[in-house]
Amino acid sequence: MKWAESGHTCDVVLIGSRKFRQDFRLEYLAGLDGVQVAHVSELFTPWLYTAWRLQMLLLTGNLRRSFVGPLVRRLANVYTARRRAPLWCKTGQLLLERTFGQDTRGVLAFDWIERNSVIAVEWVEAVVAMARKQGLGTVSLPHGDSPHANQLIRRGEWRLGPDATFSAARIFDRLVVPNELCAQRFRPFLEEQAIAILGSPRFSEEWLARLKILAPPSPLANIGNQKRLKIVMFLRKANFTTFWEEVSEVVHLIAAFEQVELIIKPHTRSGWKQSFTRSKSLQKLKNVRIASDSMHSVHLMNWADVCIDLATSVVFEAVRSRQPVLAADYLHAGRSAVAEYMPETALHCRDDVYEKISHFLARGCQDFYLEAHRQKFLDHVLDVGGKAVLSRYVALLEETGGGGAATVRDAPNNPTAEGRNV
Repeated sequence: MKWAESGHTCDVVLIGSRKFRQDFRLEYLAGLDGVQVAHVSELFTPWLYTAWRLQMLLLTGNLRRSFVGPLVRRLANVYTARRRAPLWCKTGQLLLERTFGQDTRGVLAFDWIERNSVIAVEWVEAVVAMARKQGLGTVSLPHGDSPHANQLIRRGEWRLGPDATFSAARIFDRLVVPNELCAQRFRPFLEEQAIAILGSPRFSEEWLARLKILAPPSPLANIGNQKRLKIVMFLRKANFTTFWEEVSEVVHLIAAFEQVELIIKPHTRSGWKQSFTRSKSLQKLKNVRIASDSMHSVHLMNWADVCIDLATSVVFEAVRSRQPVLAADYLHAGRSAVAEYMPETALHCRDDVYEKISHFLARGCQDFYLEAHRQKFLDHVLDVGGKAVLSRYVALLEETGGGGAATVRDAPNNPTAEGRNV
């Protein structure tokens, strides 16, 4: 958005699910002067796209972790990197020629690329190398805002220390992060000058103000009793360690308050991988419902009086608008950034849940935060460097690419539809 408004041109190429192509934020971007939006399948021939996807599947983790993993690894050993290189080169050349032609000024921007991404690092390395050879700058833009203040948060993570997952950032000329919580993941693998801490574009005041104008009509407009306390609970992706038995207990505890309505929002990209929201006992609760895919997070927060969070960055928007967020840290293996900066938000046990809900019912939701804590959170997590976040991103892209065009390649585990726009 800000890049186009600054007089530049931009191609946004989605590599993830095609369903995000219809997202209202992408439709808005596609309508801006100088911006093209396309899914990668629209840019390759059907044969080339199929070959590219199949070759990608040989290298990414999802299939390797499944029951066909041994077969996939065997095929990758037979179909070596040397044999894969021509297809990587062909697809990369098509993308670069579409945006830049023979121009040597411009910048190629990817999402954060990790060693376990569902996009093959080997392909990204090939495309970045081609761009650099042409004289283009290369940048890795934020994938998220680090809702955790600790490291060991996923199943199977048992060792503190540098996480090689983030070493792929060395591919790029510059890595951009919103805050220090994100920067510390990459520091073991990058020189300090390669890391730029610029604040959160997704939760910047400028973008959130635009988002209010763009958002489609809410499906929740006529749902709920205005006299009841409305709560939305945001769940994490299934690969994060979550104590689902206690989550169920908390939901039933909240449902026992007759003056409360609760909507549970599964994670946008992988909520289907956990069985919690398909629980029969959950479905019988009259004042509890599961959010559908059509219920955007912005709709849910506009509907709710209070958010309960299992360490997701989506609630950072609620913090900015002073809407109460309860950081349910005892329901998962993380220590949330929200509770780290604002201890008054933390839930440590079931008693805390009961007391907070009782307080909101009796006294309302005003003056929930200690303002000094909230301001520190904004300064250190969202507005690092000041409130002109989007302008800093534009300046970095101009500096890296020498002005000119930008191509944003968007990884499938973080579609631009989630709100990361520059």
